[in-house]
Amino acid sequence: MQTIARANRVFPDKVSGLIVDYSGVFPNLERALAIYGVGKGGKKPVEDKSALVAALQQALEETRSLCTQQGVTLASIQNAEGFSRVELLDNAVEALIVSEEVKRRYLDLANTVQRLYKAVLPDLLAHEFAAEVSPIKVIADKIRALVPSDITQVMEQVEALLDQSIATEGYFIREVSDPYNDEQLIDLSAIDFEKLAEKFKTSRKRTLNEKLKGSVGQKLMAMVRLNRTRMDYLERFQQMIAAYNAGSLNPEEFFRQLVTFAQSLNEEEKRGVSEQLTEEELALFDLLMKPPIEMSEADREKVKATAKELLVTLKNNKLVLDWQKRQQARAAVRVAIDKLLDDHLPRAYTPELFRQKSTAVFQHVYDAYYGS
Repeated sequence: MQTIARANRVFPDKVSGLIVDYSGVFPNLERALAIYGVGKGGKKPVEDKSALVAALQQALEETRSLCTQQGVTLASIQNAEGFSRVELLDNAVEALIVSEEVKRRYLDLANTVQRLYKAVLPDLLAHEFAAEVSPIKVIADKIRALVPSDITQVMEQVEALLDQSIATEGYFIREVSDPYNDEQLIDLSAIDFEKLAEKFKTSRKRTLNEKLKGSVGQKLMAMVRLNRTRMDYLERFQQMIAAYNAGSLNPEEFFRQLVTFAQSLNEEEKRGVSEQLTEEELALFDLLMKPPIEMSEADREKVKATAKELLVTLKNNKLVLDWQKRQQARAAVRVAIDKLLDDHLPRAYTPELFRQKSTAVFQHVYDAYYGS
């Protein structure tokens, strides 16, 4: 794994821009780096690409070894054609997502192979590796296509969003024409879960789980961005994934729990409709009501009306352009929140609870309503 982690930093990373010395990892690496150095006056590189070829050969060997451990023979994929090749590629994906650790290790290796291969190009030496590099890349692309964003990154994005400003317009989740198409993500709102369960019986189970996990993660991120009181859903999701990665849940049980969780997300998404609240109003209402506060139904309706009125008041009069940057405007928003809540919230809110809710509402408004 050290080889993978360091080799990924051999060349400038397109995302991070980092260049890190990894001398000692590959025997000829220092010589390999020299090929990038063009002297003054336009002199040609002083070294050939033999060091890079040696690094590529080592990365390919590690990739072959990992695939073999998981029952995948890259040579068989290379030699296959047509539907047989497609079948072997899909089987390889199923085998290499057996766990998060194996999946990440393969993707790291595939990334290293691709970078080194591109570095060797257009040298003729690269041609002898093309047939083996191709299926490695295709498998990696298929794995990445299952989940649009690595699930760990999804969790990090959610947590980061809770520490930063949150866009009020929410998060776009693309629609799909066929929620069961193997080439597309699963649209949770369009799922017939009974049909999906039947498909699971005859499908590559880990592959379908990976798709469903990614779709649930995306939907969850969108919902938490809109309403941070849904953090309990995030915690449940994280616990479920941790158990699956640890081997505590087999694919069948993980699928069952994912389906149950996805159904609960669909119900949560419909809650605003049943409460006759928009997503924005629901976020304020939840902040005022969670954890549950004992009160009559009449008082609960009063809190709901308060959330609606507060949103209208702030949008009409207080949330002016760049209000967060101006002390007077921020103070006006805070005063408006305090006054409206004090005037309208029922007596179930003690002075201490009132202060907590007022602060929470202001923080939510500060995070969620910004810009033009």
